[in-house]
Amino acid sequence: MTRIIGIDPGLLHTGWAIIESTGSNRKYIASGVVLPNKSETLSNRLVYIFRQVSIICENFQPDECSIEITFVNKNPQTTLALGHARAAAIVAVADKNIPIFEYEPNKIKKALTSAGHADKDQVYKMVRMLLPAAQPKTPDESDAIAIALAHSNMSKFNL
Repeated sequence: MTRIIGIDPGLLHTGWAIIESTGSNRKYIASGVVLPNKSETLSNRLVYIFRQVSIICENFQPDECSIEITFVNKNPQTTLALGHARAAAIVAVADKNIPIFEYEPNKIKKALTSAGHADKDQVYKMVRMLLPAAQPKTPDESDAIAIALAHSNMSKFNL
């Protein structure tokens, strides 16, 4: 059995999910969203993400981490902010000596839906189909579950 934490990083909403994977079986454990206070400074929001991801790792003891790779958006400031949030989550996981696997958004979508350009609704539907116990309340939470599931599928083939 491998316990996987999936992380969908964001400065305002960092989705996270814990699943267990044994062979072709998947089990939903928990998920949620880290919500830093928008009125805080950038550094305080990053510390909050770091601490919350650290607590999640302490509580659930994942064996591996799967996180989405950030691509350049139209707005360079948005890309930079997302990169900061991603780094805070990565450092929190790495601090616990958990191996980290990074995947492009299109590979995650393709691993789940067979379509690299699937929309959020398609991803949500596949998450619910593959893990009926999961009840994601936000797209960030659904994406984090999808990221964990994609790693579970792709890690078997070293993709």
